Amino acid sequence: MSGIHDLLAGAGVGLIGGLASGFTGTSPGGSLVIFSVLLLGAEQHVAQGTSLITQIPPTGLAGVRRYWQSGNRSPLPWIVWIGIGFLIGGAGGGYAATTVSDAVLQWTYVVYLVALIALLILRRESKDRHREAVDRDELPWLPLTLIGILAGFSSGFMGIGGGLAITVGLAAGLRVPQHQAQLISLVFSVIPTNIPAAWIYWSKGLMVGWPAVFGIVAGLWIGTDLGARMANGVSKAVLRRTMIGLVSLMALYMTHKALT
Repeated sequence: MSGIHDLLAGAGVGLIGGLASGFTGTSPGGSLVIFSVLLLGAEQHVAQGTSLITQIPPTGLAGVRRYWQSGNRSPLPWIVWIGIGFLIGGAGGGYAATTVSDAVLQWTYVVYLVALIALLILRRESKDRHREAVDRDELPWLPLTLIGILAGFSSGFMGIGGGLAITVGLAAGLRVPQHQAQLISLVFSVIPTNIPAAWIYWSKGLMVGWPAVFGIVAGLWIGTDLGARMANGVSKAVLRRTMIGLVSLMALYMTHKALT
C-alpha cells in the first residue's frame, strides 16, 4: 500500500506542478519542491533532487505544442544562447547546493523569489514594444546567455527548473511578449538541460522513491497540457498577475519553512 500511496501522492504533486507550469509558462520545479515537502514529507535537499530528476523527461511537450498552436514562436538562437548559459549555471548550482544546509537553501529560495516578484511588479509596459515576435528575432547573445546562467544556477542550487528566471528575464528584462517568453521557458522543460544538476543530486541519493517519481512525471504530463490550454485563453496581464500571485505564495511558504 505504501507504493500505491506514494504513486498517488506523486501524481498529485505532478498535477499541481504541471498546472502551474503550463499556465504561467515556467518550469514546474518551484511547485514540485514545495509540494514534495508538503505531500511526500521530503526534506529540502531531497525535494530539490526529486524536482530536477522528474523534469528530465519531456513533460512540457504538450504545453509547448499548445503555445505553438496559438502562434507563439521560439527563435533558435535564443534557445541556443540560453541553453549554453543554462548548462554552465546548472552544474555550478548543483555542486554548490550539496555544500550548504537546508536553512541556507530555504532562505536563498525566498530571496530569489522576492527578487523575481520585484522585477515583475516594476516592469513597465512600453507602447513601442508591442511588436510581434517575428520582428524581435534579434536579441543580444550576452543577456540571453546571462539569463541562461541565472536560470541554470537557480535550477541546480534550488531545484526549481530555472523556468521562472527565463520567463521573467525575457518578459521583464528584454521585453519579450509574455506568451512568447512563457513558450521559450517551457521549451527548456523539453530539452534536458538540467541533467548535470539532476545527476549530482541523484548520485548522492537525494530523491524520493521511484513510485512517487513515476507519479510526479505522469501528473506533469497531464497538468502541463491543461495549464497551457487555460493560459492561451487569457490575456498577458492576467498571466502576469497570476505569476506574481503564485511566486508570492511560494515565497511566503518558504519563509515559513525557514523560520520553523
